[in-house]
Amino acid sequence: MKRFLLLCLSAWLCGLVVGCAKPTDAVVATPHPILFVTQVPPPHDEASRLSAFANHLTGADQAPRGGGLMLRYPDGSLRNLTQEAGFGNDGLQGTNAIAVREPSVHWSGTKALFSMVVGAPTGPGVAAPSYWQLWEVSGLGQGETATIRKLERQPANFNNLSPLYGTDDKVLFTSDRPRNGQAHLYPQLDEYNAVPSVSGLWSLDPRSGDLKLLTHTVSGAFTPTLDSFGRVIFTRWDHLQQDRLAERDRNAVGNGVALPFGSFNYAHEGAKAIRLNSRTELFPESIAGGDGPYGRVNAFTSNFFTAWQIREDGADEETLNHVGLHELSFGYLTPSFRDDPDLTNRTNDRLHANRVSIRREGGLFHLREDPLHPGDYFATSARESESFTTDRLVKLRGGPTLQGAQMEVLAVTAGDPGDNLLQGRYRNPLPLSDGQLVASHTTTQRAPEPGLRLDNLRLKLLQRDSTSGLYQAGPALTKGIQTSVTWWSDDQQRQYSGNLWELEAVEVVQRSRPSPSPNPLEPPERAVLAEERVSEEALRAWLIDKDLALIVTRDQTSRDQADLQQPFNLQVPGGAKTVSRTQPHAKLYDIAHFQIFQADLTRAYAGRAGRRAIAQPIPSRSTSNPANATGPAGSVKIAKDGSTAAFVPAGRALTWQSTDASGTAIVRERNWITLQPGEIRTCASCHGLNSLNQAGKATPLNKPEALRDLLRHWKAMP
Repeated sequence: MKRFLLLCLSAWLCGLVVGCAKPTDAVVATPHPILFVTQVPPPHDEASRLSAFANHLTGADQAPRGGGLMLRYPDGSLRNLTQEAGFGNDGLQGTNAIAVREPSVHWSGTKALFSMVVGAPTGPGVAAPSYWQLWEVSGLGQGETATIRKLERQPANFNNLSPLYGTDDKVLFTSDRPRNGQAHLYPQLDEYNAVPSVSGLWSLDPRSGDLKLLTHTVSGAFTPTLDSFGRVIFTRWDHLQQDRLAERDRNAVGNGVALPFGSFNYAHEGAKAIRLNSRTELFPESIAGGDGPYGRVNAFTSNFFTAWQIREDGADEETLNHVGLHELSFGYLTPSFRDDPDLTNRTNDRLHANRVSIRREGGLFHLREDPLHPGDYFATSARESESFTTDRLVKLRGGPTLQGAQMEVLAVTAGDPGDNLLQGRYRNPLPLSDGQLVASHTTTQRAPEPGLRLDNLRLKLLQRDSTSGLYQAGPALTKGIQTSVTWWSDDQQRQYSGNLWELEAVEVVQRSRPSPSPNPLEPPERAVLAEERVSEEALRAWLIDKDLALIVTRDQTSRDQADLQQPFNLQVPGGAKTVSRTQPHAKLYDIAHFQIFQADLTRAYAGRAGRRAIAQPIPSRSTSNPANATGPAGSVKIAKDGSTAAFVPAGRALTWQSTDASGTAIVRERNWITLQPGEIRTCASCHGLNSLNQAGKATPLNKPEALRDLLRHWKAMP
């Protein structure tokens, strides 16, 4: 330790500080040490280290090398932990060069996980394949020496990021490993511009090597944390829409010109699948709009980053407390059928408590629970591009006792997303255990133009304004950590000299491990199993063996009272019916079938590696559902009481729609959902209720007859 302090002092006197910072004139007091990373500023915000999407790529310009893992003590002293352990260098970035990201502290407060990429091109045109991998650091106490080890048995030759410790010390993380590990599907391409994406959240037991996909996210998942209630909270990109690149290709075909993106479908995900002369998509509706039996169908697009939750085993995936656009991003919403005058393009803002709307084409990033107010989450409310996900800070009230309509977004710093933020821009909020608030802050007021960097992005203590009650940037936690590095980007040499960005701070403190609440099968479904003499344990065991899950809906005609953008007066012919109490004379739609789709990586592009997911009907043979000869592919019949039940593939993103007797979509799901093997998931209503449905009634509690029919079918199977 003495040698390290002498090196820091020597570097300071020489004005060449790389591994430590100048002593502060007035030390900012914090209750515990703070672990953070430094980053050489990327030259652009296009699929780079701080971008909203595709931030996992490791190119020399996407994640410039030269930063490190830093530890700041309450007295203001700094340690460069990666430097202590022999990683990284200044000057020309080569074989020992590193970039570091997203530390997470163990429950004991004595060690931490982080992601690190090692190596950079050593000359012009030199290829240097490298991947973000998971590492663990110990020796965090003052006077100790840092030890860093690479986690064993993690996926090799894939990017593994955003690690955290589970309550059982398994490691949860994101990765771009293909869902099933098949190399020909790598990389998974997102639904927006078909750029590489992480495939979801994973868990790893480093002791046994047990690797499990917790949720298959088709366009990416980011910055997971484990909250005090045992919920894994993360940002997910909701972008369930048809392929706009393929749409441009379709337009090119109609105009007789060359296809700009060369999109096409494979027959299936297998390595030997044949290439089809097709770019057909079945779900959701077109991004260009169209016509159907119910008149004109509006174009549909979706682009929102919001808070999601799962249990540690991956079960019960949903938006946080089932919150949606109606509550978080209220205002204009496109109705599905243009010619239905009772469908509205406005939300009913009397039905939700939130009054701070989160902009679409962006959303909530970098969620961090307030340790003094469990269930409150600080976040950055940022646009999706040209921002490095910097903007204003907000607080999301999301405790598990709240339903979506009761959740609120509260302003923490001033300004509206995308505006000229006079007090600068923020990222990575960190509420401390003594009530103070720290964040990365830049004095840059406007989102940077393409190709321009932000000014210094530094860790600062935020101070509350006594008049407005909002926070603004106060003193910096360091005097600035400087570097001078050069690196090769293809055949060009780039250079950066100046302060490193200071990011992703976490508090080094001992914490209690949360105890997740039990999640038993609900009474209506449990009653049906008992009446049919089916053992829940035996049924789950069979599902696990077949790599399946079971989904149940009690009443497909029951929809949340806030959703007037899709048909809301619904009936099963000769059976259940739900009619709006406020619009009883609105058009009544018949629904007969429940069609389920899975995310198949079957879309590809000429000259581009990897696959994009498109929605395809679940295969009836592998799911063992009863035949539904009159319904569309991948469907089950809606029972007279409005219920549905189906065996579905596990470990793969799913979505669905209710259709009329001819298979025409009436009500569509707007998200992808993943279920775990053996999971039995009940969605009481179509678009689950916050409190009341269109008829003013609460959550249906009927014993679903469709589940009874499915169980009888299951018992009769050979």
